[in-house]
Amino acid sequence: MRRVLLPLLVLALPGCAPWTQPYSSFAGVGAANVASVTVFGRAVPDLVYSGATGRDCSVVRLEEGKTYCKAVEPPPAAPPFCTRSLGTVDCWSNPEALNDSPMRGVADGPTTLTPEQEADRTATWPKL
Repeated sequence: MRRVLLPLLVLALPGCAPWTQPYSSFAGVGAANVASVTVFGRAVPDLVYSGATGRDCSVVRLEEGKTYCKAVEPPPAAPPFCTRSLGTVDCWSNPEALNDSPMRGVADGPTTLTPEQEADRTATWPKL
């Protein structure tokens, strides 16, 4: 899909007007960038750069005071292990340090990401 998307984006770089008219081509490039920021949240050169590198980069992020490219997110921390106690709930960040008696957690659910969730979290831009 990237092989199809990248040439189409490169064709959009000159804008809508022909290069023979002196200043109308700049208006076409500007209009293409405004439309691209409105629709995709990034300018046309950002689309090309992001598509080539696989990173999520945008001048809109710079305008918001952030870095040009979005940083790679670290994996989420393990949730605390919580058990019922007399009238309250006790939580531990390291359940292995507890005694050997079997305890049932208050919230029974997954403590790690599934392979599909991990693949979605680490996917490059654009997510196809």
